Amino acid sequence: MTGSAFSLSVGLPSEGFAVTRGAPVIGGLHGPESHHYFCPHCMSWLFTRAEGFDWFVNLRATMLDDPSWFVPFIETWTREKLPWAVTPAVQSYAGLPDEADWPRLVEGFQAWA
Repeated sequence: MTGSAFSLSVGLPSEGFAVTRGAPVIGGLHGPESHHYFCPHCMSWLFTRAEGFDWFVNLRATMLDDPSWFVPFIETWTREKLPWAVTPAVQSYAGLPDEADWPRLVEGFQAWA
């Protein structure tokens, strides 16, 4: 479920996200910037909350009941990607977008979707 060449996630507004069952635990890299939440039973990565980006949550697309509709709009951390890993994303970043880019990206996504 979580192993692949991609770390595919859906950026959701924080106010529209809630854990409705279970109690995820923080795992993976521990630090003040990012909190990666995992299932305590199977340790699958479920979602991430990032310091300074309290307005959204990155939910693993594989956690959706039906992820078949999901198509990536932005790809990040491409400097670490495998040379053969290709996505249909229309925006690409070597790392993360600058904070100043986010309003433009949100507007671009709304027009694209």
